[in-house]
Amino acid sequence: MDKAPHYLETPPDWTEDERPVLPGSPPSIAHSRVKRYLYFIIGVFIALSAGLSNGFITANLPQLQGEYGLTPVEAAWLPAAYVMANVSANLILFKTRQQYGLRLFSEIALLAFIAVMLLHMFVDTYHSALFVRFFSGLVAAPLSSLGMYYIMQGFTKEHRIKGLYIGMGFSQLAVPLAWIISPLLVSVNNWQVLYRFELGLAVCCYAMVVALKLPRSIRIAVFEKQDFVTFALLAPGFACLCAVLVQGPLLWWFDSPWLAYMLIAGVVLLVIGFGYEHLRENPLIMTRWLGASSTLRFIFAAFALRLLMSEQTYAAVNFLKTMGMGPDQFVPLYTVIFFAMLFGVIFSAITFSREHMTSQLLFAVILIFIACGLDRHLTSDVRPANFYLSQSLVAFAGGLFIGPLLLTGFGRAMQQGASHIVTYIVLFAATQNFGGLIGSSFFSTYQKERVQVYQMTINNGLDSTDSLVNQRLQQYQAKFSSVISDPNKAQAQARAALAQASSREAQVRAYNDVIYLNGIFALILLIWGLTNIAWARYSQHRQLPSSSN
Repeated sequence: MDKAPHYLETPPDWTEDERPVLPGSPPSIAHSRVKRYLYFIIGVFIALSAGLSNGFITANLPQLQGEYGLTPVEAAWLPAAYVMANVSANLILFKTRQQYGLRLFSEIALLAFIAVMLLHMFVDTYHSALFVRFFSGLVAAPLSSLGMYYIMQGFTKEHRIKGLYIGMGFSQLAVPLAWIISPLLVSVNNWQVLYRFELGLAVCCYAMVVALKLPRSIRIAVFEKQDFVTFALLAPGFACLCAVLVQGPLLWWFDSPWLAYMLIAGVVLLVIGFGYEHLRENPLIMTRWLGASSTLRFIFAAFALRLLMSEQTYAAVNFLKTMGMGPDQFVPLYTVIFFAMLFGVIFSAITFSREHMTSQLLFAVILIFIACGLDRHLTSDVRPANFYLSQSLVAFAGGLFIGPLLLTGFGRAMQQGASHIVTYIVLFAATQNFGGLIGSSFFSTYQKERVQVYQMTINNGLDSTDSLVNQRLQQYQAKFSSVISDPNKAQAQARAALAQASSREAQVRAYNDVIYLNGIFALILLIWGLTNIAWARYSQHRQLPSSSN
């Protein structure tokens, strides 16, 4: 049983229908139609602005690497720093809203966002860029929930859950939108244009929030000194795991001893942190609930769904980069992805019902499985247009599953009491962040291992006495002879071209294996989901005769 809250101010005189579900969240007040439209527009703007900052870095990482003269390992720290901060921020954000009020929280969060965007204007070194990326991850976390709250205020009470679906879904649209508009902003390699654009978005968000505030919420005393001890243990633990997952495939897992030390430090900090929470009288993280079978099933499903999205975030995008595609050529593909994800979010909200949430999740898995089947026959001639159908299915699935997944876990947490909400928010953020990181890390490792296998197989088959090999070398040599007068140099160039072609073919085969493996994972998740549904219905059917007696 949750303790009676200690109010820091007298709650407004709400009716039972208006009262917020939780302290720190806005009440369900009826607004005029015009005001609801304004809330919705502001919410969409904030949700997109919060994600665009990270989306711009993801879309322009190769250009940033060239701008600062970085190695791939150094460049990988830029998005890693963002995730390291973002995944831990939710440990204290929910209680911050509850104790200091939603209005004050939102305005301070936006001022911090503006301050970070201003810092971007003065970034001229790699280390300062890392510093800014870290704090961007911190300030972006509260904006995601703020955008969702504004969008929910744009709906009437009976449709507010649909607003939750749309709010969570729209936060995912920022990444494809960043890919679409990035070439327009950095076409002349002027990074100040990009930073000024982000700063302008932040200022507009602040102006909108001040002009139209969220309804006043409940303020209660929730912070304890032990909460900060927990944060001091878990936040660096999560950060260490993020660092290992990002750098492992680049440095290779067994070639860098510091990765092992970082992994040990992360695991030890998390074990101590969760152990400390387990012994607390009023814990921040409900460790006993985390061990419940229903919670473990939710963790597995949430993690697996985000991992399956690697079909898009890792396989398709990196394959096209390997084939030499540049940012301009990704614009049409990400336009398709953007609208497919948007339609997925809308479809998810329109078809919402508590009875069909599991069906929506399974439908998302089926779409990803179909996409893997469409993509598993890649060749070096594949271009972005060849991915339109498959990636639109994955994007639709991405927009479809996030709302039902969020609401399924939230409902289970609410059944346990309001004290479990912080645990659920941290859990949801961790599964989504680490699901994406582990998916990219695992598939990157698997892809590199398969490349080596195929490279060896192809090279062993390139026998100099083979007539087909000689014919290909002669074709290459004839091509280079027109510009290279020395026959020996032309022959060397021909051999180099053949080696390059064999390397490209090994890459193609390896990416096919990645997509095939992701399809197997999707099939396993689908079978597991159907089995759980069948077992739940069977158990319910067996209980009916006993209850009737």
